[in-house]
Amino acid sequence: MESKNSIPFNPLAGIRVLDFSKVLAGPLCTQYLADMGADVIKIEPLGGDDTRKWPPFEGRDGTVFVAVNRNKRSLAVDLKAPDGLAICRRLAAAADVVIESYGPGVAARLGIGDAQLRELNPRMIYCSISGYGTRGPMKDHKGFDLIAQSFTGMLSITGEPDGPPVRSPFSPIDQGTGMNAVIGILCALMQRAQTGQGTKLEASLFDTAVGFLGYFLQSFWQRGIEPLRAGSGHESLCPYQAFETKDKPLILGVANDSLWISFCDVAGVTALAIDPRFATAASRVQNRSETVATVAQILHDRTRDEWLSVLEARGIPCAPVHTLGELNQHPHTVASDMILAYRDRDGRDKKAVATPLRINGKRPTLRAAPPDLGEHSLAILRELGYPDETVAAWLKQGIIADGNSRGE
Repeated sequence: MESKNSIPFNPLAGIRVLDFSKVLAGPLCTQYLADMGADVIKIEPLGGDDTRKWPPFEGRDGTVFVAVNRNKRSLAVDLKAPDGLAICRRLAAAADVVIESYGPGVAARLGIGDAQLRELNPRMIYCSISGYGTRGPMKDHKGFDLIAQSFTGMLSITGEPDGPPVRSPFSPIDQGTGMNAVIGILCALMQRAQTGQGTKLEASLFDTAVGFLGYFLQSFWQRGIEPLRAGSGHESLCPYQAFETKDKPLILGVANDSLWISFCDVAGVTALAIDPRFATAASRVQNRSETVATVAQILHDRTRDEWLSVLEARGIPCAPVHTLGELNQHPHTVASDMILAYRDRDGRDKKAVATPLRINGKRPTLRAAPPDLGEHSLAILRELGYPDETVAAWLKQGIIADGNSRGE
């Protein structure tokens, strides 16, 4: 299946990835690897990845599943059955990369832990994704994006100043952990090419969240005080947040004093550029409430589009507060090719978000739609050399499932 927008880019062709992960962090990681040409075999329990059942749905699968599982093959297998485990161990013996995101100790109990599989394949890169890593008193706790946002203090700095904590709704810690895992896997593949040695990698939601909080923690260490919630604003800059206009909201980003002078000129309030309460970034931050109130009153006199036109003409950072629908229809989004158009296996027109990279001016290829549960089970088992009668028996016994086994 070829996307209408891209051409093949397959630097990881020939790399086989055995993907035991589920939900978001691991599947996003392996989707990026698949987009770059890796053969990703998604090992699923007979009931499928949890996100297949999360609404809203696109066909029979949840949209979260659809968003992070393209370009993969699905093998549905009962790992707790001896024959199911044997199938996965045979795959692991020839895999370049194994990735798992089970709860603490589960992979080892199932027989697919790093030490167990490395006996079969010393060159393997084994990546574990967890909530808190393998050291420290929280190491046995499970990982969820919202829980990690709360535990690491991220929730304490999100939301309006006088409001409750607010979750970042796009699961940034899950997604960031998946990206960190990609970085580690690519580095480990490079090292293996030089040394012939495999690698054990660990990526955790805790580590990712603390990494995201780097400059906040730097500020905390320096001042010894907790940062306040700033809503859409910025602790060190002002005015730098959302404002209402005469009709719709916009973001104004006055990031330095020269931009403040330009804004005052555009707004026809040049006296404010030299007013000691507002003349410098430090004074505007010190007098934040007064600065914000003054700018809010100014911006309320014109429509959003009127302000965007004059602000952009002067090079003052600004943006409309778009809805997803507006983003989807914007000419820049269309020109960027970040939205891939393709036809699924049933010939229906679909869309997907591309890998956010351009390689030689092009996006990586969308070769296959997210797989149905067990869609490739039979083909993968034949590749492994299992006789058809053995595979048929496993189907009957419920050790494996194929794409036809799933109820509507």
